[in-house]
Amino acid sequence: MKLATLKDGSPDGRLHVVSRDLTHTVAATAITPTMQTAIEQWDLVAGALEDLYDALNAGNARDAAALDTCRLAAPLPRAWQWLDASAFHSHGDLLEKVFGLDPPPEKRTVPLMYQGAGDDLLGACDDVPLPSEEDGMDFEAELVAILDRVPMGTTVAQADRHIRLLTMANDTSLRALAAKDLRTGFGFLQSKGATTFGPVAVTPDELGDAWRDGRVHLPLHIHWNDAAFGHPDCGAMGFSFGELISHAARTRNLTAGTLIGTGTISNANFREVGSACIAERRAIELVDEGAPRTPYLKFGDRVRIEMVDTAGRSIFGAIDQTYVRADIR
Repeated sequence: MKLATLKDGSPDGRLHVVSRDLTHTVAATAITPTMQTAIEQWDLVAGALEDLYDALNAGNARDAAALDTCRLAAPLPRAWQWLDASAFHSHGDLLEKVFGLDPPPEKRTVPLMYQGAGDDLLGACDDVPLPSEEDGMDFEAELVAILDRVPMGTTVAQADRHIRLLTMANDTSLRALAAKDLRTGFGFLQSKGATTFGPVAVTPDELGDAWRDGRVHLPLHIHWNDAAFGHPDCGAMGFSFGELISHAARTRNLTAGTLIGTGTISNANFREVGSACIAERRAIELVDEGAPRTPYLKFGDRVRIEMVDTAGRSIFGAIDQTYVRADIR
């Protein structure tokens, strides 16, 4: 099924069920009020939500309305925990060249992951406000799993059962600040703006055969100011979602509603399929031409991210947003 959060002026919005074709929606608040409560009570409410989803797809849901994705917040407008990984080896290899980083000795066997900010999550049509173009504004297209409670010590084999929903994200990065954050040894802070999430989150079964081995085997399509930028295949993850979840839960429980991201989608044949962030394209230019030439984002630039199935139908809806100067007072 497909779920979303409608903005209503409250911090957590209202839970809605969305039709498979993303044309209609209906409130699910009579079952459970928010996405967070749905995740926390999944075994109790999932059946009723599925029944409402079936009714909506059949055209039998009372009070159904046309879907306007720009009225939607992030599926979880605020989250207890947002953990982001670097699950695509080709991306890590390229960025090591850009930032002059020494590769971690266990980079192929232990996932890289940092704890992001879960308190300021943007909807798919929201502007991205940032203080300065000089900070090196960059988009990063990735996939995200929304988890129920994961006990400490959960194994890779057990981890996939804790994935309740999947969506996508634009994890904005400020490249001019990233090296400074990394040199502190404490991870990213100022170099990460607010993260944007896809308008709709879906249960893994909605992906059909594209969901297997803890990966989504479909490309993610990225456009920058209406020009195609990349369409890398998400199935090329060096670490599966199960491996990422097990890594995060090695020494602690993960609260229901935890978000785990794949990091920037990247493929080894990046010269053919393009990239999911500007920094990676700049790294390719550095390798091929001796210097990067593609600039980072400017205020007014627009980014669109979308995944479609093999029939060309949108799965999560689209992230479609503009980068703007923050009104800082």
